[in-house]
Amino acid sequence: MSSDSALLSLPDNPVIVGFGGVGVDLLATVESFPKPDTKNRTTQFKVQGGGNTGNALTCAARLGLKPRIISKVANDAQGRVLIEELEAEGVDTSSFVVSKEGTTPFSYIIIDNHTKTRTCIFTEGYPTMVPEDLSRAKLLSALNGARVAYFDVRMPATALVIAREAFRQNISILVDAERPREGLNDLLDLADYAVCSEKFPQTWTEASSIPRALVSILLRLPRLKFVIATLGKDGCIMLQKCADAEGSHLEEVDVDNSMKSLTMRKDDSTTMPTCVASNVTKFRADGIGSVCGRLYFGTSEKIPPSELIDTTGAGDAFVGAVLYAICANFSPEKMLPFASHVAAAQCRAIGARSGLPYRTDPYLASFIN
Repeated sequence: MSSDSALLSLPDNPVIVGFGGVGVDLLATVESFPKPDTKNRTTQFKVQGGGNTGNALTCAARLGLKPRIISKVANDAQGRVLIEELEAEGVDTSSFVVSKEGTTPFSYIIIDNHTKTRTCIFTEGYPTMVPEDLSRAKLLSALNGARVAYFDVRMPATALVIAREAFRQNISILVDAERPREGLNDLLDLADYAVCSEKFPQTWTEASSIPRALVSILLRLPRLKFVIATLGKDGCIMLQKCADAEGSHLEEVDVDNSMKSLTMRKDDSTTMPTCVASNVTKFRADGIGSVCGRLYFGTSEKIPPSELIDTTGAGDAFVGAVLYAICANFSPEKMLPFASHVAAAQCRAIGARSGLPYRTDPYLASFIN
């Protein structure tokens, strides 16, 4: 695939900025997770950069975007290697803060070959980043011309300073809502897009189902254009807000029933990720309210067991692909299968970055043009 027409297209504005967690992952693969007070041998070991923001922006860079990252590491061996790795991937690290002393964040990750699961043990770095670490000149430089600003809700005081400036500059904001964290609500109030883990929507809203929770989220956050809940191997659900100009003429439909109808329409004959969508509808969640929009159900790629290596960073890969899709103006029907396809590629290699596809990868051929 050497011709330009065989490449994933470059968006008109490929510049994005991300703020949040970076670190070093110490990845150990074992035949099975060790029982307490036993010894075990690794079958594979790898040291690689990690952290939600570092992973998502690495994914975006490989897909052709031009990411800039704001974060903080220590001037230790791990911090230097981490920055070098990001720069080699095409991520602009000029807005990094490097402390003279301290420790760069790192994680022990144990990958169970038998169950295909991973267990993470995170060690926070210090000193943590505070707003005073980031000069206004460096902040404005990082945001200059950016299409989207991404936040993983780490270092909340600094995140809010950056998000408020991005908001003032009309830069779209995507929040990665993995779990309730300090400062999350303030960031969500400014967000245009939210991508959530499977458990987050119901935890945050106390709704009885994920579709009902998505209705609640859009009602609570009027700026949001869409919210996605990722479901791992079960795919993802997206609720997109639509203009309510004709809303008074739309019959209200129970959102849980609509979700059931969508899942019944999925194509089980293909291994590739697919997407089914509702018409523009006024979705009702009893006791919560109603919202005018479109509901989408995206399936995940069916990865053969022999090819499934490690799920570390799959969610970050999904978010990185969503960032690309926003910049490339993908429709939701194209965005969700694309993001699931990229996440599936990541699951075929150890660590959060080894399997991430490049823009030139034939693996992405079905999403070209």
